[in-house]
Formats: sequence, structure tokens, C-alpha cells
Amino acid sequence: MSVVLIYASDKQSEYCHWAKRIIAEGVSGEGAAVNAVSLAEICVGDEQPQSVADRIRNWGVSILDIPAAASEACAKAYSAYRLRRKASLGKNAPAVPLPDFFIGAHAQVMGWTLATADEERFKTYFPKVPLKSPKKEG
Repeated sequence: MSVVLIYASDKQSEYCHWAKRIIAEGVSGEGAAVNAVSLAEICVGDEQPQSVADRIRNWGVSILDIPAAASEACAKAYSAYRLRRKASLGKNAPAVPLPDFFIGAHAQVMGWTLATADEERFKTYFPKVPLKSPKKEG
């Protein structure tokens, strides 16, 4: 949901209205959350990174730790990505998993739906994770 929170904060984003609706639906429904990896992604582009966590919580979004159980799913998916990247591009991927793999693995082990406007990587490496995206809606 990190990208969703970024879109909701950017009035110029083509996904701003979608993102605000997704956040509101989550908060008023079963809940909305980001993990520490998502929080770091949001902080990187923010002018006041020290206040990001408080702003997110004020929207009603929880900030969660990633459970250790997600590490195996993350490693498996990222290993597949590294092999695919090497085969298709002839380039090695970084040894440490990219943020989306931690986020996807967290959603997978918890059985949660993931909101994203960039669904391709999640569909490929976490096919069992249900996705909400503006592309699916329309």
C-alpha cells in the first residue's frame, strides 16, 4: 500500500482519487496497513520523513512489522526473479531482495489483499495474493 499512500498524497497523480478511495475503504472495512518496508519507501520521497509515520496513522492506517514467516516466501520469489532477470537480461539482480518482495511475501503469508497500481511483479511472483488496482477497476 506504500505506493497507494504516495498516490493519495499527490494531487497530480492519475491514481490520486483511486488511492484515496482504496484507503478509505480499507480503513472503514477490515483495516488498512503498511509494513516497515513500505514506510521506508514513503519516507524516501517525503520532505518531512520524520513525520510520515504519524501522518499515516492519522489516516487510520496501521504500521506493522513483517513476520518472520514471510522470509521464506520472500526468498523463494526473489530467487525466481533473480534467475529470470539473469536469463532475460544477462544481468544479476542485487543480492538483497527488492522492497516489493518483502511486501508481497507479507501479504501472502497473512492472506491479505494488496493494493497497488503496479501489479505485474506481484502477479508474477505472488500469484495467490489478491490485488486491487486501478487497472482492474477500470
